[in-house]
Amino acid sequence: MTITRRRVLVSGSAFAGTSLLPSQSRAQGKPVTLAFGPTTPIYAIGMIAELKNYFRDEGLNSKLITGNSGSFGRQMLASDQAMFAHGDASHPLQLTARGKACKILLATEMACSYANVVVRQDLYESGITSLEKLAAYKRPDGAKPIIAATAIGSGSWVYGTYLFEARGLGGKVNWVAGGGQEIMFPSLETKQFDAIMAPPSWIIEIKKKGFGTLIYDTSQPGMFEKDFGGTVPVLVVYTLADTIEQDKPTVQAFVNAIYRAMKWVKTTPLAEVQALVAPKWFSGIDPTAVSAELGFDKLTWAYDGNIDKAAYDRGSRIWSRKGTEIPETAYEDVVDMSFLNVAKAKYK
Repeated sequence: MTITRRRVLVSGSAFAGTSLLPSQSRAQGKPVTLAFGPTTPIYAIGMIAELKNYFRDEGLNSKLITGNSGSFGRQMLASDQAMFAHGDASHPLQLTARGKACKILLATEMACSYANVVVRQDLYESGITSLEKLAAYKRPDGAKPIIAATAIGSGSWVYGTYLFEARGLGGKVNWVAGGGQEIMFPSLETKQFDAIMAPPSWIIEIKKKGFGTLIYDTSQPGMFEKDFGGTVPVLVVYTLADTIEQDKPTVQAFVNAIYRAMKWVKTTPLAEVQALVAPKWFSGIDPTAVSAELGFDKLTWAYDGNIDKAAYDRGSRIWSRKGTEIPETAYEDVVDMSFLNVAKAKYK
């Protein structure tokens, strides 16, 4: 029997245990799978669309699957174990460069919430309070300081390496893959990592545990724009070009659901957003940490989802540079706003 992409999506995947199980009322809907990771509030828009039943309303039977790094969604899409992915805008460009042509369907964040840098606590207390001081630090064996992103090639790595390069510090640090917080936090404590890239919720928890201190904060007004040239489509929802060619109605229904979730977040108090997503997804995380990240997201989410060429071109300078191995890709070749425009017309 031939195993087709459609059969894989209908039958589920080995990662189904990490997903929300569809209710009986959704059993007859068209199966769609959204992959992202790690499980942090920056990816909450898919969770919200699920919990608000927007996928169900659009005739979809949704499944959310998560991993330990931002590159997880890209990997699931590439292996045909997910139909859609939510992640850094560099991910669909990477897949396209490797022969898996993708289309970006909308943006969810225009300033990077995970480009923050946390240094381990003992280094901070010794006077390493800036990126420049961190880059000048030498480990006991004389090696360059070690900075961890969730994965090499992940969004945190792309923005972290650009940040240090923009400050003229690119060659003065070493980058490693740190995975999720279950690895990142103790590695700071045990001095395996000297600094990590961290989203707002991690910053709160790290400070509470006494493992590290924030030295670069993108929530500060103008900070991100200063180093990165302005706002850019940081987080996006994307799919394979083949999926669009084969099943436009499902793609449209999916975008409709995500857009409806964005509209709901825009007009809903932070406490109500948190009350919706926290019990299912963040029950083991300090509520203050969740609130901090959702608060940053509410300030930076692109509520209309639109990506214009100017913003894309600013982002391209970050994604397509020496070391990333991501070739320059024309806006028209990878961005498809047509489904978003239909959703906007339907849900004014």
